[in-house]
Order: sequence, then C-alpha cells, then structure tokens
Amino acid sequence: MRNPARLGLRTRLIAAFLLVAAISAVSTAALTYQQARTAILKQSQDTAVSTLRDQLEAQTLALPMDREQLQRIVNEIGKRGKPHFWTVYAEYGTLRISSSNAPTSALLTETLREQVSSHPHGAFQRVEDAKGEPYLTIGMPAVFAANGSRQATGVTLYAVMPLFLEQQTVDAMVQAARQGAIPGLAIAVIPALLAARSVLRPVRDMRRAAERLGRGRLDTRIEVKGSDELAGLGRTFNETARALEQSVAELREAETRARRFASDVSHELRTPLAGMLAVTEVLDEDAEELGPDTAKALHLISSETGKLAVLVEDLMEMSRFDSRAAELNLDDVDVGEAVEKSLERRHWDDERVSTDLPEGVRARLDPRRFDVILANLVGNALRHGDAPVRVSVRTAAAPEGERLLIEVADSGPGIAAEVMPHVFDRFFKADAARTRSAGSGLGLAITRENVRLHGGTLRAANAPAGGAVFTFDMPLEAGP
Repeated sequence: MRNPARLGLRTRLIAAFLLVAAISAVSTAALTYQQARTAILKQSQDTAVSTLRDQLEAQTLALPMDREQLQRIVNEIGKRGKPHFWTVYAEYGTLRISSSNAPTSALLTETLREQVSSHPHGAFQRVEDAKGEPYLTIGMPAVFAANGSRQATGVTLYAVMPLFLEQQTVDAMVQAARQGAIPGLAIAVIPALLAARSVLRPVRDMRRAAERLGRGRLDTRIEVKGSDELAGLGRTFNETARALEQSVAELREAETRARRFASDVSHELRTPLAGMLAVTEVLDEDAEELGPDTAKALHLISSETGKLAVLVEDLMEMSRFDSRAAELNLDDVDVGEAVEKSLERRHWDDERVSTDLPEGVRARLDPRRFDVILANLVGNALRHGDAPVRVSVRTAAAPEGERLLIEVADSGPGIAAEVMPHVFDRFFKADAARTRSAGSGLGLAITRENVRLHGGTLRAANAPAGGAVFTFDMPLEAGP
C-alpha cells in the first residue's frame, strides 16, 4: 500500500474533501432513510391497528361462540383490511379459524401472543417469513364493557398484512440514495479542486520563492492577499526574507571590509618588508663578526621577518582569490618533469620523497600555480606527517574527458577524525597550542583555491595502512 505521506498535497486535500463529503452524504442519507422508513411503516401499522380495532368493536359477539359465528366474523373482518389486504386468524379456546385455508400462521409468534394476553388494547409485530418478505402481524383481544371495566371474551383476532409496497418504497429510497451518491461525489470534486487550488497556490508561490531564496535571490518576496493563515505565513516569510537579506548584506559588507583591510595591509607591509629582508640579509652576512647574543638576536629577527614576508604573500594571494582577480597562465607541461623540477628546487629529491612518474603525461596548466600546489602538499606531508613521502601521477578516463590525478601520501599517523573537516580552512592548525609554527595556516587553503582555479578538486583522506593522502584531481586541459 502506498504511504499517504508520499501523496501530493493536492491529492490529500481532494481526498480529505471527498471523504468529508462522502461521510456527510452517507450520514444524511442514513438519517433520512431511518426517518422515512419509520414514518412509512408507522403510518401503515397505525392504520392497520386502528382498522382492526374498529372492525372488532363493530362486531356483535354472542357468548359462547361456535365455529360458524366465529368464521363469519373472521370472513367479514378479512374483507376490510387497510391499508392492504390482510389475512385474519381467530383463536377461541381450542377453535382455530382463519379467512384463508390455513387455520393458523407461522408468522404469529409466541412473543406476540404473550403481548396480546397482557395488553387488552392489543399488540403488533413486524416479522419476516422464510423468504425474507416483511409482514405486519397484529393481535387484538375481543372485550366487552361491564361495570365500568373491560372484560375479556376469550376471543383473540390476529391480522397478518404484507408490507411489500412499503418495502419497495424503502428499497427505492435506498437505490435513489446510492444513485445520487456517485454524481454527488463527482460534483464535490469541483469545489475540492477549487479549495485545493486556493490552498496550493500560495504554497507553490512560497516554494518557488524559497527556491529563489536558496539560489541567492535575497530580494525575493511573496505577494500576500487576504488575512487567513496562509496569508500570515506569507507575511512571515517576507519578514524573514527581509531580515535575512539585511543580515547577509551586513555580513557581505563586513567581509568586504575585512578582505580590503587584509589586502591593504598586505600591500602596505610589502614594501617595508622588502627593505627589512634586504637589511637582514646584509646583517646575516656580518653576523659572525658580532657577539653571540647579538648574532642570536639577529638570526631571530631575520627568521621572523622571513615568516612575516611569507604570511604577507599568502594574504595577498588569498585576497586575489577572494576578489576573483587570480588568473591562469596556461602552458603545455610535461607533468613528470614539472614534479621533478619542483622537488629539486626545494632539495626534496632525496630519500625523503619518492615518486611514481609515468612518461609522456602532458597537461595544459599554469606551471607556477602547479608548483605551488605540489610544494604545499609535499611540504605539509613532511612537516606534519613523516618520511618517506610518495608522489604518484596517473591519468583516468571520465565522461567529461581525460583527467590528471596526483597523490601525495606520507608515512605519518594520518589525520585525526576531528581535524579532517577543517584541513582546508584558513588559519587552521591541528594543534591549537602551537601558535608559533613555520606555517601560517593558509598553505592548504591556497592549494585548494589553486586547484579550483584549474577546474579540479582536492581531497584529503587516510590510507588504509596509515598516513595521510591528498589527491589532486583536475582535467588534462584546464580551462582559462
């Protein structure tokens, strides 16, 4: 069976509307049927009881009665049945007389006889024969007035009247109710559709508005009409969207100011840092002629100045990515040769780094940015992992074209589970207590931005045998 929760809101609204209409129709039909049936049967039984009483009172009874006198009374009353023809039965002592061929009837129940014996005004009962046909049975004792009271004569008359016409009328009512229910439900579909439309239209508008809002269209608003609950929901949505737009605008403005500040500071620091680096280089050359403490202080200044220069360069690079000013200078490159040159330039072409570089793999990429990507990944593996570090290059087929895959794997303990989601975050360091370290916390963030600029992805994972694995995946033909 299909889960109702998976049905559309329109279907559920129409189903609910039709269910209410069906319940209302059935309830109304049932009550109407009950009242009409009771009225029809009551009218027939009241008429029959009254007729039998009147006919019996009009008869002259001479006691004791014989069979001929009793047969005459039964035949005379049997001719005057109302509202339908009836069969009359009489019981007087051991005598059993009727207006038909049978002296008694199986429709005359003991319950009716008991009621007649205890009620001088008579009793009636609705029964069915073996075929299920309905009958009205009436029992009436013959009495006479004596000394202000009614005394029984011992004669009891019974009338058995068929209720075929009443049953046909009731059956016709049921059939009419059945035949009217289907068109009624079909007609109820129209207001159900109109009601569903009036409910679903603002819901659809809100869904489309939410989709536009999710795509960044923060100026999206809903046209609100009326004052019902859906209109109130629409107003709440508009107020929420307005507050969200204002908050996002403030955040974007703050972010822009922060980026501009970082960019301006980086540019302003670049010139004095260049002078400081030149001075420290000159002083480093004369450090041997200075005292031990002075030389130590000089080396510390030189080291910190170098770190500050790297940080400033990294900040300027990030500001270029944030402002979308970073560009690719593409060239056709032999990937294996580019990897070897990058490692050799940093003196990593020893036993600390091993390579798996197939020949003939060429890609169109930015050589400088590729060098930064590789240097950051290998340098990160050596600092935070353990040697040997393995660099492997391979290609893989993909629906969108051939792709270049470069893996940098170290032999360290791997990346902790709580660190894994943040490895590419800016200024993130796995050990927060190490506030002073060789890295700025921007290396992997810059690496990922360079990879994205090439139209690729950068993933971090732990190898099954241990150690961190960074996978650089990009198309062989990087876009401009």
